[in-house]
Amino acid sequence: MASKKKAQNVPPRDMTIEKRRRRLSFLIRMNYRKMIVYPLLVFLAAALILAVHPPGMGIDLKGGVVVTVYHVDATPGSLAKYVQSQTGFQVRGEGFSDPITKLSGIRLYAPANANIDSIVSAIKEKYPNADITPRKVDPTFGRIAQRQGIKAVIYAFLGMAVVVLLFFRDLVPSGTIIFSAFSDMTIALATMAILGIDLTTATIAALLMLIGYTVDSNILLTTRLLRRKEDTMEDAYLSAVSTGFAMSTTTLGALTVLWLISTSQVIDNISIVLIFGLLADFMNTWILNAGVLRWYLSGSHRFTIKLGRGR
Repeated sequence: MASKKKAQNVPPRDMTIEKRRRRLSFLIRMNYRKMIVYPLLVFLAAALILAVHPPGMGIDLKGGVVVTVYHVDATPGSLAKYVQSQTGFQVRGEGFSDPITKLSGIRLYAPANANIDSIVSAIKEKYPNADITPRKVDPTFGRIAQRQGIKAVIYAFLGMAVVVLLFFRDLVPSGTIIFSAFSDMTIALATMAILGIDLTTATIAALLMLIGYTVDSNILLTTRLLRRKEDTMEDAYLSAVSTGFAMSTTTLGALTVLWLISTSQVIDNISIVLIFGLLADFMNTWILNAGVLRWYLSGSHRFTIKLGRGR
């Protein structure tokens, strides 16, 4: 009778949190060795994919020709095939629609050595009423953008790594956070290669955002476990998982809706990169990082490397 009375006095919010923790308690029951090994196998598979088949470079990074065509009664594939047969250049077509102007059209992508005038003439010959907007990206500017984009990712990653090391001053937890972020980016790039998404300035920006999105959940987990206020490590872990899942799922839901309603290929690519990066982060944070921390805090390791004065 007393226990029923006590259950009735529990605030609804606490009951909701308790139910959520019970649903996530299967993570506690996992062996920490398996929690470490399985994500590492996924990382190695992603690295192998990148080594064999890395994502291609977009027009803005390698240079090329983009021809935007409106008011044509053709599919992107058929128009690209027609232009390729008329000009001899390798051409790829992509449809798009603009929700603001209510216009739809086709973008044709050709190599940097393609002659814009011959492409425009071929289209005009078959579709005289077509509105055509050509644009050429010089390969030199493409290489400059490519170098700057890669530098931005490297510098952002190194800056994140330095901040994490200075904050925790403990090599094992800090190194796990840094590796988790690197694994998230690797898996996102491998997904781009599988889905045929080119590396562009937009997807580079998505990778930069991914660093911030993924590191915050790792920092949350590591802080909760290293400086826990709960009685046990399991309670601290479930508390972090409960908060972190809410953070990540809301972001994932927003990105999924953005991908579903978007009519822009650029926004679609950014959304897909972030979605798969966040899905990888679920694994790397709550399984890999948690497994390393459980091993580290259980005393199963034989070394501790502190940086500076420590915690």
